[in-house]
Amino acid sequence: MCGIVTAISTRNIVPVLLEGLRKLEYRGYDSAGLAVLRQSELVRLRSAGRVGELAALADSRHLEANIGIAHTRWATHGVPSERNAHPHVSGGLAVVHNGIIENFEALKAELIGKGYVFESDTDTEAVAHLLQDILRDEPDLFEAVRLTTLRLVGAYAIGVVSEADPFRAVVARRGSPLLVGVADDGMYAASDTAALLQVTRRVVYLEDGDLAELRRDGYRICRSDGVTVDRPVHVSALSADAVELGQFRHYMQKEIFEQPQALGNTLEMIAGGGSISPQFFGAQAGERLSACGRVLILACGTSYHAGLVARYWLEAVAGLPCVVEIASEYRYRESVPDPDALVVVISQSGETADTLAALKHAKALGMTRTLAICNVPESAIVREAELRFITRAGPEIGVASTKAFTTQLAALALLTLALAKLRGRLPEAEEGKHLVALRHLPVAVQKVLELEPAIEQWAQRFAGKHHALFLGRGSHWPIAMEGALKLKEISYIHAESYAAGELKHGPLALVDRDMPVIAVAPADELLEKLKSNLQEVKARGGELYVFADAGSEIAESDGVHILHMPEHYGMFSPVLHVIPLQLLSYHAALVKGTDVDKPRNLAKSVTVE
Repeated sequence: MCGIVTAISTRNIVPVLLEGLRKLEYRGYDSAGLAVLRQSELVRLRSAGRVGELAALADSRHLEANIGIAHTRWATHGVPSERNAHPHVSGGLAVVHNGIIENFEALKAELIGKGYVFESDTDTEAVAHLLQDILRDEPDLFEAVRLTTLRLVGAYAIGVVSEADPFRAVVARRGSPLLVGVADDGMYAASDTAALLQVTRRVVYLEDGDLAELRRDGYRICRSDGVTVDRPVHVSALSADAVELGQFRHYMQKEIFEQPQALGNTLEMIAGGGSISPQFFGAQAGERLSACGRVLILACGTSYHAGLVARYWLEAVAGLPCVVEIASEYRYRESVPDPDALVVVISQSGETADTLAALKHAKALGMTRTLAICNVPESAIVREAELRFITRAGPEIGVASTKAFTTQLAALALLTLALAKLRGRLPEAEEGKHLVALRHLPVAVQKVLELEPAIEQWAQRFAGKHHALFLGRGSHWPIAMEGALKLKEISYIHAESYAAGELKHGPLALVDRDMPVIAVAPADELLEKLKSNLQEVKARGGELYVFADAGSEIAESDGVHILHMPEHYGMFSPVLHVIPLQLLSYHAALVKGTDVDKPRNLAKSVTVE
């Protein structure tokens, strides 16, 4: 959830480390630090604030070096503070770490027994002292790091530098993402490609259990068993401009407005094609998808909401039973495996720890038909799955997911249609209509974005509220859930979501003039039922904010505010209806003055349990 950067170069790497940390700020953090070797002497700087404060501290010290490590921390063990900030040191070595060491208490007790003194509350400090202890018998830094990782239980991406070995850095990973950057002036490593675009686009993705030795003139990778391996060098398609803010105030706003392009890129394969093909999901997809008898979707957070929308589509259009599970629950409960099920895992980063573990658990139960829907081609989840669909949303920096969600919906729509076609449930004429609608989707989303000024006015009324209730029915109920999540994430207004028919079973007790009720009201077969639910709110003095399709015939009146969507979009209406909810949350957060892109206590890529 935090991020690391490692560098060894002929240039001064302090600006590289700091800029790398800035590019990793989106992942969420509460403190930052770096350690460099200056004339073979270890210098460590830490800040309990933002990367900008660390940069100011480095500037005041006129810090320059050719080798070092840096870190943004998201607190897991110990409160956010300078003493708990990384890097952690032991003797003349320093360690940064992303992940959680599950056996750190046993390691700490062992090391205290040997005389090591702990100055922090973190699990990472145990790694530093353990490495120092192993170096007593194994003086080679690379081999000592390898032996150290064999003692660690849990997830980690680590970077190490040592005064005793000033001409190389060592990195290792298991569970947490880490990649090596190959440049003409040196070698680099980071948690994310975005951190390295400033120096190189050539990257090597480390596999689980890999260690890498970084020198100015090259690198070496080996597995945890000590066997040297080759990993392919990829040229990243990202550009530095892709992760720049540009004309927008925040990354979240930028990413909301990038959705037409992101959807167009994700649906590019149907732009000129005349049919839906299972080959969209891999060369073996036709055979594997034809044989599935049900669908199990595993995901967390916003991706879970995308899966809930897909359940309505898959059952109604493809005729396949579908179960959607929160990955963190599925992996720990006793479930009944179905070898005929298609297991679909959804993740923006492809490194979500619970989703990856749930995928491995499902495979261990004998469910081998697996499909990953993900935005990162070389991520762990993509590599673990048999089939894959890469959403082409581009980098998503804001913690609150927007374009990743809508592109996930686009991918799930294609999956639904492919499964329906394989099962003989998609007549040619119907397929043609769906293709036309999908091709037009980016234009339709662009029209919805034009509602921003009206939504901004609504947000002014929301800023002073402490609670909100979101309502939806059918496939738009998960959209209401996503709207409530967005409002919570970035404005800190408590929000709940309910299927509108559940109002009278309890939530109606909450409704009064101080509880705004937001309703998603598409012109579908459930509209009349929803109107009755809205009347229940109005009769009890509740204030309604309704996102309604044209032709819904919901009248504006005292306490009932209506914003009309440009067009009704049938099956794909959920993609359009989530856009105004994203904008509402964004502008409410602006009015409140919260940190939109980096909301408190949250991280972008949840790589720990």
